[in-house]
Amino acid sequence: MGKLIYSAIASLDGYVEDAEGRFDWAAPDDELHSFVNDLERRVGTHLFGRRMYETMRFWEDPANTAGGSAAVQEYGEIWRAAEKVVYSRTLEAVSSADTRIEREFDPDQVRRLKEAASADLSVGGAELAATAIEAGLVDEYHLFVVPVLVGGGKRALPTGVRVNLELLDEGHFGDGTVYLRYGATT
Repeated sequence: MGKLIYSAIASLDGYVEDAEGRFDWAAPDDELHSFVNDLERRVGTHLFGRRMYETMRFWEDPANTAGGSAAVQEYGEIWRAAEKVVYSRTLEAVSSADTRIEREFDPDQVRRLKEAASADLSVGGAELAATAIEAGLVDEYHLFVVPVLVGGGKRALPTGVRVNLELLDEGHFGDGTVYLRYGATT
């Protein structure tokens, strides 16, 4: 059985995007990217909302990372190897391998995916993650807190939902980013 993991890079004040929709302040350096690669290597299936999928499609074309560092190129390989499920009512077709579209987010279907999985699953995108969190599906939270205040935008975590968490791991990086890994408790 796989765990469903929500991983997000967030500002210290809790946003994944600023008020203008920018997230350039969240770009990981090679140290952080290598760490993320080690975590992502364990993921067999990514669950994305349309907007996050469209952002992540960048990694599908090896030419996009050819001039990047070894960590950047490796992330592209990891992303291309994973299965991807995109939840969208409007997306007509996908442009990446091992990707399918689901029109509705069905918590029971995700539970079945978790039960049948031989590797972990991740949920990407704050809005889709909020839906999964509200349904009680997220087993672990991997938060990378960047030392910046952006003052508003898209929240990393939903409001109005209570989940008790246990700290499982923590770390820090040379750029000041802090890693927090929490497990949901019952």
